[in-house]
Amino acid sequence: MGVDLLNIARTGILASQSQLGVTGNNITNVNTEGYHRQVAQQSALLPQNFGGNFYGTGSYVSDVKRIYNDFATRELRLGQSALSHAQTSHSKLTELDALFSQIGKAVPQGLSDLFSDLGNLVDQPDDLGIRGGVLNSAGQLASAINQIQTGLDGQMKYTNDQIDGVTKRVNDIATELARLNGELMKSGDGNMQLLDEQDRLLKELSGYVQINVIPQDGGVKSVMLGGSAMLVAGQETMAVSMQPGDPFPQEPRLSVEVGGKMVALDGTKVGGELGALFQYREQTLKPAINEIGQLALGVADAFNELQKQGLDLNGEVGSNIFNDINDPLASFGRVGALSSNTGTAALSANITDTGKLKGTEYELTFTAPATYELKDTQTGSVQNLTLSGTTLSGADGFTLNIDSGALASGDKFVIRPTAGAAAGLKVAMTDPKGIAAASPGITADASNAGDVSVRVTSIDNRNAADFPVTGSELTFEIDTATNQFEVFDADGNSLGPAAAYTPPSISAYGFTFEVTATGTSTERFTFDLSIKPGDNTNALQMAKLNEAKLMNNGKSSFADVYETTKQNVGHKAKSAEITMEAAETVYLQAMTRVQSTSGVNLDEEAGNLMRFQQSYQAAARIMTVSQQIFDSLLTSVR
Repeated sequence: MGVDLLNIARTGILASQSQLGVTGNNITNVNTEGYHRQVAQQSALLPQNFGGNFYGTGSYVSDVKRIYNDFATRELRLGQSALSHAQTSHSKLTELDALFSQIGKAVPQGLSDLFSDLGNLVDQPDDLGIRGGVLNSAGQLASAINQIQTGLDGQMKYTNDQIDGVTKRVNDIATELARLNGELMKSGDGNMQLLDEQDRLLKELSGYVQINVIPQDGGVKSVMLGGSAMLVAGQETMAVSMQPGDPFPQEPRLSVEVGGKMVALDGTKVGGELGALFQYREQTLKPAINEIGQLALGVADAFNELQKQGLDLNGEVGSNIFNDINDPLASFGRVGALSSNTGTAALSANITDTGKLKGTEYELTFTAPATYELKDTQTGSVQNLTLSGTTLSGADGFTLNIDSGALASGDKFVIRPTAGAAAGLKVAMTDPKGIAAASPGITADASNAGDVSVRVTSIDNRNAADFPVTGSELTFEIDTATNQFEVFDADGNSLGPAAAYTPPSISAYGFTFEVTATGTSTERFTFDLSIKPGDNTNALQMAKLNEAKLMNNGKSSFADVYETTKQNVGHKAKSAEITMEAAETVYLQAMTRVQSTSGVNLDEEAGNLMRFQQSYQAAARIMTVSQQIFDSLLTSVR
């Protein structure tokens, strides 16, 4: 048996044709997303022994391999997760920063305009036009705070919609990956198109969440969501679902089915775009909403309290300029009960001191028989509250009221004292005469120990006998040890024997005032409640609120609260930009590493194309030579 030259040529042509096919496929897929370069491995056929010598019998393509670097691909997926997280954070924070810089600029402007008009009121306290300007500016400030809250609410809704959209896409990808796993179980890992599609989906999925890929036989890959929950196991998927927030339904949370039960996931820890959206909502947006609510409460409370200390143009004790800080409009959504509670208690929060509010969120935990722990979720600090009747006291500027039902051991509540305040801020006063620019004339006796203070709470009847006016002042001598008082006229004559009163108020001679005592002593106060249109003493106190450090335990003014929130958002946006740039660098490095291994190099493929073309032509030439030799042999024997 001789060397089969024709067959050798045939195998060479077929091998070169296969090489050209693989090379051509690489070139045509150079722009196909997720495509991995393929290489045909060519091997020699077994030789044959002829005349004591071994002669080759040609070659064949033994395998077509997909060039794949598992380590580089894992690095790329991690880089994709980090980049998507950074890009989403930067995008959301930039949006919020723009909201504070554009719409939010009306808030400091509103504060400035209000205090400017109050300065004018100090100069002309009886001018109705200026008084109307003060109320108009107060309305503009309330509207500005309402608008920034509307913008923040819009951000909350949009972010929740984004979370929902990303979650649905994650589930769609998980379903498709499970389908591919099923096909790979049938065909094995030789189907490179399925493997490329699988890698493309895994890369896309890693942009939405951080994943852990577990390789299995035949190219099958299971996927874990971070390291906490299985998302794809073979052909099975464990869908991630959106559940209403607990205890606030408008803040949906993630959950996944494990063992037939829905288990909550911490959305801030899932990584990728989804994790960034949750982090933005929980760590930036919600605190900003609470802090704007803190500002709204502080403004309303400060002006309303000063109104109570003054007299308006009608000679009445001032009424609220803004709606009360504890009315239902301003207090909606302050307390939420967790769904896991076994007790029946319904709680509400009542603001007692806006200066002590922090603009943060708390968690109340009850442990039988009588332990009430209030945890600041931002700092982790814990306070023990004290129950008196149905009121829990000891918190930062607010009390909690048990409105109905009873608590069971282990019950938990989320407390947001400033929630809803910015949306509910309104101007309650409509009559400019109601601005209490004047102060009631109250003079403490020089011999007083300072243990007692008084405040007029209402003018009941200016026509009452001996109502105190200029020239007919009344002096009240108050004994807080026995809860009695005696009244003297301007000449020092007693108007009757000492009378008892029920703390904290005394009503007599056409007006009512409140007594606050820090000790037991006898002190004297002289009252002159004349109507004084030109009196600006209380208006002056209102004007001083501009610089007063009334917020955050005396550390911040109203403007400081807003500017601090705005600056925090701005700093986070700038930091997110730097993080995004770093993530882009890491991602590009990982992409370059993958492309250098698995990507198609057109220059290299063009060289291969020429090489395999030449080998094809050479093999074809062998076949021609073989044919010519065969023809010559036939001719020679004729």
